Amino acid sequence: MQQLLNTCDCIKHQCDPVESSAAVYVGLEHIDSGSFFLSRHGKPSDVQSAKTVFRKGDILYGKLRPYLDKAVLAPCDGICSTDILVFRPKPDVCGAYLLGLIHSSDFRAHADQTTNGVNHPRTSWPGLSNFSWDVPPKPEPEKIAAVLWKVQRAIELEGKLVATARELKQSAMRQLFTHGLRHERQKETDIGPIPASWLMVPAERIFKLTSGSKRPANLSSLPTPDKPYPVFGGNGVMGYSSEWFLDIKECLVIGRVGEYCGAVHLARGRVWITDNALYAKEWLMAEVGVGYLAEFLAYYDLNRFKRMAGQPLVSQGLINEHQFPLPAPEEQKEIASILQTIDRKISLHGRKRTALSDLFKTLLHQLMTGQIRVNRLDIDMSEVQS
Repeated sequence: MQQLLNTCDCIKHQCDPVESSAAVYVGLEHIDSGSFFLSRHGKPSDVQSAKTVFRKGDILYGKLRPYLDKAVLAPCDGICSTDILVFRPKPDVCGAYLLGLIHSSDFRAHADQTTNGVNHPRTSWPGLSNFSWDVPPKPEPEKIAAVLWKVQRAIELEGKLVATARELKQSAMRQLFTHGLRHERQKETDIGPIPASWLMVPAERIFKLTSGSKRPANLSSLPTPDKPYPVFGGNGVMGYSSEWFLDIKECLVIGRVGEYCGAVHLARGRVWITDNALYAKEWLMAEVGVGYLAEFLAYYDLNRFKRMAGQPLVSQGLINEHQFPLPAPEEQKEIASILQTIDRKISLHGRKRTALSDLFKTLLHQLMTGQIRVNRLDIDMSEVQS
């Protein structure tokens, strides 16, 4: 059995950000749950009061709400929030292996048991330092780390591809809804320039909206044979039910209440729509494509017009105050097709990232508990060896 205190030191060296020569500041907001890698950071000039100094190769561990599973390997020197503990692996310890251990469910459970505070539970080095586990003989820890590292790199790559595709879509929407596809001159409107041939049409001439019904009980998080019907809330599908009240080829759904009010989704087939959302019960203009209008409304961002009366709200009356730009039906289809192709790309990489994240969690548990042994496998360990 090995204890954490015998594998790393907790670094407590602090400094004033104003006097620090560091170029990087790391706060809890910069660390993604479950990730090995730091994808963003702040600047020391952005913060005040004493901060903890760290070095490249240290482990930065979020002690506030440890169930959030925030721990990364520092890619460079810098300073960090005092809500982050700095673990420096001892010379003979593989930092990436130790990081994997810290992400394990056993370590998280131990950390949760050592917290103090109700509203802001924090763990501490004295509470964590006595955590113990069975360490396999070398070089198996390095091989375990290498396997986990490669999966984490794949997760990171898929996340970057999702972010790139989302940026591409934003750029494409700006271009398409401003210039169209026909290279025509523009005209000024209340929402900015649009192609001269496009019409501005009031929302109330396009559709009639109504709110959904109270959500069914006992939703499933995933579709099952007994509960195959998606249930739409204020921000899309919130679960699956055995019940449905709407069977439609394609229906526009708009978040009505809550943080994501104004979010736009398309419902197809048999669905349930809750009273946290609006849906188009009547489509008044057959020449307006549902797919095109959904893409425009996502670009237009109805959330910025929400009314704050208790909860954020986007009502039918609010939506009817707006006019939307409409090209000819054929151009609508082309624009929707372009944007939906990008949506499929985003969805594909999102699913891959989810699958890899699930794989990582399974591998992490099985490797750390010895259910899977890699001691006899030929594994490239160069990425995790200092």
